[in-house]
Amino acid sequence: MPLETPDGYPITELVRAIDAQLHGPAELRIAGVNNLEQAEPGDLALLASHRLMDQALQSKASAFIVPQYFPDLNGTQLVSAHPQFDFVRLINQFFTKTRSPAGIADNVVKGSNVRLGRDVSIGPFVTIGDHTTLGNRVTLYPGVVLGEGVTIGDDAILHPNVSIQDGCRIGARVIIHAGTVIGSDGFGYVQHEGRHHKIPQRGIVVIEDDVEIGANVTIDRATFGATHVRRGTKIDNLVQIAHNVTVGEHGIIVAQVGIAGSTTIGKGVMIGGQAGLIDHLTIGDQAMIAAGAGIEKDVEPGARMSGRPAKHSTVFFRSHILVQQLPELKKQILNLEKRLAEIEGKQSGARKTRKPAS
Repeated sequence: MPLETPDGYPITELVRAIDAQLHGPAELRIAGVNNLEQAEPGDLALLASHRLMDQALQSKASAFIVPQYFPDLNGTQLVSAHPQFDFVRLINQFFTKTRSPAGIADNVVKGSNVRLGRDVSIGPFVTIGDHTTLGNRVTLYPGVVLGEGVTIGDDAILHPNVSIQDGCRIGARVIIHAGTVIGSDGFGYVQHEGRHHKIPQRGIVVIEDDVEIGANVTIDRATFGATHVRRGTKIDNLVQIAHNVTVGEHGIIVAQVGIAGSTTIGKGVMIGGQAGLIDHLTIGDQAMIAAGAGIEKDVEPGARMSGRPAKHSTVFFRSHILVQQLPELKKQILNLEKRLAEIEGKQSGARKTRKPAS
């Protein structure tokens, strides 16, 4: 365990924790972490690239995590092969307080046959439905609602006013931010005689281990079977995932993305903000979909897609450049038309003045 003192941690403890190389005095102590601009003496800051050197030279930080040694940089340097990742490791290990179990508030509404793991923390005005199971060290913030037959894995954290509907399963170490709804009905209707008739949504939502879901996200339950978000995927705020969608492992979905029903997304896919995907698509592993893209066809593994409707990014950017050049091209065309008309006019005049052959 790290050695904590009132005036910070010995720099050597931080170096050992991430197996870095130390350039600077071993007696230095680090009391906090910050960015380059806001760091104060005693802070550790991240310098991930030489492109930020100007900011680093102006920084008041006492130490820096760097990818290589920079001779011109004042301050102690911790040279790391993975500076960004190691900076996060140090924040988690040394500078993040571990919450103690808060117990169960008095005004929790708990159904029958509820099973609670060890060291759970349940805030005020939480509602837990019948036959629901919470793992060890689960934290439920005020206003959380869990339906009947819900399962929450170990070390999961549900922030205020999260709603998990009946039968849904949440894995271990899942983080769900405020206002998110998991397991609301999928948007399914059949039209008959001019009216919309609701299709019963009988499935569930399964969120696997180590997923993080942002605020005000909605993930609909499946019509049958499960809507599935696989392990390690990270979802930003205000995302809509429709019924029977499958999201593969370790993906990234940025804010305001909409994914229509029965679309399958592969492993490691990255989807930029405000992209939209129609239903029944297959998105291949490691594909990248740019912000604002409109996906209307299947995407092969590793493809880079941009635009609305989406094209391969190389094609899109070539087209985008041509669109930017259209005003100038229009001028050139008008000029050519004018010159052509002048040439044709001169030729016509020459034919009229030519004397007829005798």
